[in-house]
Amino acid sequence: MERKIKLLLADDHLMVRKGLRFFLETQQDIEIIGEAANGTDAVRLAKELNPDVILMDLVMPEMDGIEATKQLKKNLPHIKIIILTSFSDQDHVLPAIRAGAEGYQLKDIDPDELIHTIREANRGNRYLHPLATNQLMSHLTEKSPAEEERKLSMLTPRERDVLHEITLGKSNKEIASALYITEKTVKTHVSSILSKLNFHDRTQAALYATKVNWFKDS
Repeated sequence: MERKIKLLLADDHLMVRKGLRFFLETQQDIEIIGEAANGTDAVRLAKELNPDVILMDLVMPEMDGIEATKQLKKNLPHIKIIILTSFSDQDHVLPAIRAGAEGYQLKDIDPDELIHTIREANRGNRYLHPLATNQLMSHLTEKSPAEEERKLSMLTPRERDVLHEITLGKSNKEIASALYITEKTVKTHVSSILSKLNFHDRTQAALYATKVNWFKDS
């Protein structure tokens, strides 16, 4: 039998946590291992309980969901974080994605969609509400061509090759094979790409590169 997904709930509203627990406990592959009423508790409990996935509210006392996500991604990067909130504007979506959240869903989400998001996040896949995706896309297209060119010009030719392979969904091992370099070298290039483009993970970088469509001239 496959191991259950260990889930931590973080929301300052007791009724929201109770409602989530009531529904999620009906899923055979999910186990609720704890509840947090604020970001501080979420960080503390994550260190104690080591969940696979955290459902994280954005607006909470003591520490909000963005700051909690930043701290967790810095200290416990293996934990997957799904933002579950009522806000779908850029001021909330973009900071959450930059902080490293694997998922972003609204609280009016269909229950089955929430389950799908949890399972995808546990597999390491990013899954966003369509409104959150639209905000991300809008943000990426707001930059002027000159800004985009300046940003992309920071990448070396080899880094561009690696980024191109990333947009094709290839793993480090597959990229190494395609470019005839070692996996260690691929990891070095990926780290450099993320640093130069100011992204948290390779999914963001791939999404950006695909959106601006700069490979057509490479």
